[in-house]
Amino acid sequence: MSFASLKKQSKLGYTDKLVKEVEKMNSTSSGGADDRFWKPEMDKTGVGSAIIRFLPSPDGEELPWAKIYSHAFKGPGGWYIENSLTTNNNGKDPVSEYNRELWNSGNDKDKETVRRQKRKLSYYSNIYVVKDPANPANEGKVFLYKFGKKIFDKILTAVKPEFDDETPVNVFDFWTGANFRLKIKKVDGYWNYDKSEFDAPSPLLDDDDALEALWNKQYSLAALVAPDQFKSYEILEKRLKTVLNANVSSRPLDDEVSEEDNSRGSFKPDFSARKEPVAASAPTKEEDDALSYFQRLAEDN
Repeated sequence: MSFASLKKQSKLGYTDKLVKEVEKMNSTSSGGADDRFWKPEMDKTGVGSAIIRFLPSPDGEELPWAKIYSHAFKGPGGWYIENSLTTNNNGKDPVSEYNRELWNSGNDKDKETVRRQKRKLSYYSNIYVVKDPANPANEGKVFLYKFGKKIFDKILTAVKPEFDDETPVNVFDFWTGANFRLKIKKVDGYWNYDKSEFDAPSPLLDDDDALEALWNKQYSLAALVAPDQFKSYEILEKRLKTVLNANVSSRPLDDEVSEEDNSRGSFKPDFSARKEPVAASAPTKEEDDALSYFQRLAEDN
């Protein structure tokens, strides 16, 4: 920045920008919502709707979605709400290992505990908000969207239809993709997406320059699952012990862990009876088919 530019900023009231940045920092540090993410809302009648468009893979990335495994359960010592290290390359995770030990006990009560604290799979994609009745200001903008298996299954059905007379649709494509009509209502206290559906294929916008601008606004999905986004095994193990309010290891966890031990914690259950954690489910055939489909698309490009 030149001195002349610095002086110009002074005349333009640059303080306003600084105030906005401070407010943004305060909001983030106090647990404010991440403004990169979009979330639908329900009205007073208990229903919600929106029209969104799933966007292509960000520049330099193969797939238009990322997936993260997590755990959320309550124990005597409080809540355990953490992402699982099994997200990346089947990494070792203290909850998955503890679940395996419980399952191998042969006790029905232990198995029920495993079911309550098993992994949950969430998907993340970039979306373009076409219509948002609850928050019209979101329309025409790019966001990250977190969704579950129900919506992902609808994506898979579009990509790989069940019947031969149905045409596959790459719903993430700018030109031949399709808008997604999100329809939500509460069923037994939970949000239900059964009535959500894709429209007929159509270009998102008619202007390629505008589409390129949207593409450049997308957020990195790979960054969401980068190793630095996950807590270490030792930190997660310590939190698990606090939540369980009991010793789940053969020896106490030291308050300080050396760098040499950083890749592996002290949690050592018996692995002899079962090779894979029951809570760590493998990808379904449909997920593998979709994965191969989009990998081929990436190679073709």
